[in-house]
Amino acid sequence: MSAVLNTVPAADTAALDLVPLAGRIGAEVRGLRLSGTLAAPTFAAIRQALLKHKVLFFRGQQHLDDAAQQGLARHWGELVEHPTVPSKDGTQILVLDSAHGGRANSWHTDVTFEIDYPQVSLLRAVVIPERGGDTVWANTAAAYEELPPALKTLAESLWAVHGNDYDYAATRIEPDAHGAKKYQEVFTSRLLQAEHPLVRVHPETGERTLVAGHFIKNFIGYNTQDSDHLFAIFQNHITRLENTVRWHWAAGDVAFWDNRATQHYAINDYGDQHRVVRRVTVAGDVPVAVDGQRSRVRASEARRG
Repeated sequence: MSAVLNTVPAADTAALDLVPLAGRIGAEVRGLRLSGTLAAPTFAAIRQALLKHKVLFFRGQQHLDDAAQQGLARHWGELVEHPTVPSKDGTQILVLDSAHGGRANSWHTDVTFEIDYPQVSLLRAVVIPERGGDTVWANTAAAYEELPPALKTLAESLWAVHGNDYDYAATRIEPDAHGAKKYQEVFTSRLLQAEHPLVRVHPETGERTLVAGHFIKNFIGYNTQDSDHLFAIFQNHITRLENTVRWHWAAGDVAFWDNRATQHYAINDYGDQHRVVRRVTVAGDVPVAVDGQRSRVRASEARRG
């Protein structure tokens, strides 16, 4: 890739036992006990590894509780709650519980309907099905880099409207259960929209990444049919298998991902089995396009019943 990764001097970082999991994205960190009070060199090493690999995985972190998970996330910056879905009582943790509709089942970057969507997300597995329930991540920097020159030029000119009132049922084979419908009503209780460039410049690595996923409503200046075709072109590049890594969860696993350079998909293939994960997100920055323009707020209003 053409971008140069910002680095911390080796003397200021600790050595990690890193095992890359796929050719373009993902690594497992072994032998490290996570906590809310990591030593500075250890966190610096984790941060650099995350910028490089986009998503990091840690097994056997059953000792973490809500407080420790939040403390861990604060190493990156200020924590932010989901703008419409209430957090767990007294915390800044979003509980995604399959029994109450917490199933995404489509490709997305977290909360892109906000102008400064989160920079990093931390997910902790609490209850995991015996079979199914994996999550897949895609590298949106690698997707941009592999575009032919003409498509790069086109992508850099495009802006899209992102909204939280996306078509939740569009990719579902079966009608929503009551719990899923109720969750979606809460998710869209306040309608939020933002305008983002399709290509943003990563503020730490300088890489160019594609900002797409299921929250895109349309491309500005294009009708619905043309927007759908454009979306398919770029989204298909992002989710090519070469750009992805798949994680098979166990209770106690933790994943960190750079939300500015990835998309992810929580696979809803576990039927009535129970799945509970807890997510914390860290405040992000307003995306900047290749020409220096910044993302814009488009709408924010209470939904009328």
